[in-house]
Amino acid sequence: MDTRHQAQMLLRIQQLEFVTLELNLYLDTHPEDQQALTMFNQKHQELIQHVRNYEQTYGPLLNYGFSPAVHNYWQWVESPWPWEIKY
Repeated sequence: MDTRHQAQMLLRIQQLEFVTLELNLYLDTHPEDQQALTMFNQKHQELIQHVRNYEQTYGPLLNYGFSPAVHNYWQWVESPWPWEIKY
């Protein structure tokens, strides 16, 4: 397993999560800002794609919700736990 590539992918996901959360908070107080709304939608789609790519390569990020069981077995326990990954 290429832990450097995995760490790079996780970092990008974290960056996109931060941006989308900040834009979400901004849009709570500025709901008519079309530029921010457009940027939120773009970054959200980018985040979804990065999460999908990560999960296809390294397995699920969450144990519920967005990570379906693949190959007819439960993969969640096969991935390293967050504290086991060397960044």
